Amino acid sequence: MLKRANFAAQMGDRRSSFLAHDLTDGHSCILEGSDLQMRHAPWSTFKVPNTLIALETGVVSDIESWRDWDPVHRPAAAFWPDAWRQGQTLKTAFQRSAVWYYQDLALDVGGAQYRAFLTKWNYGNADAPDRSDTFWLQGPLKLSVAEQVQFLERMVAGHLDVQRDHVSALMAAAHAGPLGDATLFGKTGAGPVTEQRFSGAFEGWYVGWLTQGDQVTAVFAHHAVGPYFQAIRTYRKDFAETLLAACNLTDAQD
Repeated sequence: MLKRANFAAQMGDRRSSFLAHDLTDGHSCILEGSDLQMRHAPWSTFKVPNTLIALETGVVSDIESWRDWDPVHRPAAAFWPDAWRQGQTLKTAFQRSAVWYYQDLALDVGGAQYRAFLTKWNYGNADAPDRSDTFWLQGPLKLSVAEQVQFLERMVAGHLDVQRDHVSALMAAAHAGPLGDATLFGKTGAGPVTEQRFSGAFEGWYVGWLTQGDQVTAVFAHHAVGPYFQAIRTYRKDFAETLLAACNLTDAQD
């Protein structure tokens, strides 16, 4: 158990829940006071299972599958970065978190196939309504910190019954670089706590896994809430890295 008081300066006025599983010895590392069971919308962390589902269903052929951006069908919102306002491959859409690409995929995959995969994988409440292209944004799809970690653990262990090359493609997209003596893989996600209230409180995620050599050594999930988006924009990943080091899962220094 990591003492919350030891991280008060970095946390500030934000709330965090964190869980990591060390796959080398089976122990869990938890930030004191974490709510591991409360479910939240996954936001863009859903791109992890969504990428696998798109590949498994054949909606996309590979990680380099290209889609043109149609600004009439998918008009840019004011907050869209320039990187979203262009065509994407599946890989760049994952890395840039381009929501429109995955919204297009959602309509092609369909609710029935999503529900089948997500139910089989025990991914939260597996709630994916028919004809919805936003069900992972604000809900109704929700999952907890513990469920994020359980899903990732099954994925890296090869227990999802998906093609190995599809997991390899996902890992290539999720590669985040070195972290101490490990390699970090992960995905962010964020959205307003109150629907469409972009000037208020935001929740955010950073979920992923660590490797050393060819071995996946840990999986983790960090959920954060802050008073506005900029308060969690870099914090969700930065604080996760701090906690991974504090859990002795990497020798990265604070």
